[in-house]
Amino acid sequence: MNAHRFFVAALSACLTTVPALAAAATQAPVAPAKVMMLGSFHFENPGRDMVKFKVSDVMSKDNQAYLAGLAARLAAFRPTDVLVECDPSEQAKYDAAFARYRDGQSTLPANETHQIGFRVAKASGIAGVTCFDEGKIGWEADPMFDYIKANDPAMQATMDATFKALSERADREQSTLPLAELLRLTNDPARDRENKNLYISTNAVDAGGSFVGADAAASWWHRNFRMYANVQKAAQPGHRLLVIAGSGHTAILKDLLAIDMQRTAEDVNGYLAP
Repeated sequence: MNAHRFFVAALSACLTTVPALAAAATQAPVAPAKVMMLGSFHFENPGRDMVKFKVSDVMSKDNQAYLAGLAARLAAFRPTDVLVECDPSEQAKYDAAFARYRDGQSTLPANETHQIGFRVAKASGIAGVTCFDEGKIGWEADPMFDYIKANDPAMQATMDATFKALSERADREQSTLPLAELLRLTNDPARDRENKNLYISTNAVDAGGSFVGADAAASWWHRNFRMYANVQKAAQPGHRLLVIAGSGHTAILKDLLAIDMQRTAEDVNGYLAP
């Protein structure tokens, strides 16, 4: 190739490449995922938690009006995904239930997944909700409870008194406070700390021996680490997630989100007040 032909070829390559580079440079970078955690008490409390109480009737006229407004406010967050506390193995069942609700063929049962999750997904134009729970790992606390019962009467008495006091407080709040205030409390940082402290308070049970206290606490964090992995899987750049789960989960999930440098948090508390 002579010098003239080489110059023409090089110039042609530059003229082709420069516009492509300029276009790439002007494209806006994809924003990191934004995640909003909504902690809730279980609207249909199955009584499996250590703190037991009778829940407020979320199907009352006033509470239904509040939930409709809450869904509209949460939809204003513009979520691309709504994650709810169900096992991924049940995804097809929830997809079918959402389709029936969206098409006006069914009403919503009294649980937070449907009353909040389904409402927000429909209002946001999302195809459905996403199950993100982890059913294979649970709170493995039986060995710890057995050890305490057999060897530590002082800890047993403290634990019994704590759960009794929390159950009485929950009963009192559920029977007297409006739903907006109940949800504010389940998303209060002080309540989140109190929730996590329940596990840390028994962490030292048989320390230096069987470590049954630490193992029980670790199993609960293990489950929530897996749940957060499912959040991370969904929370890719450009996505906006609303994550709805029991406050015992979100208390920990919020901590994990706070140290996740690839995602940013949106505080739910500004959306709760009617």
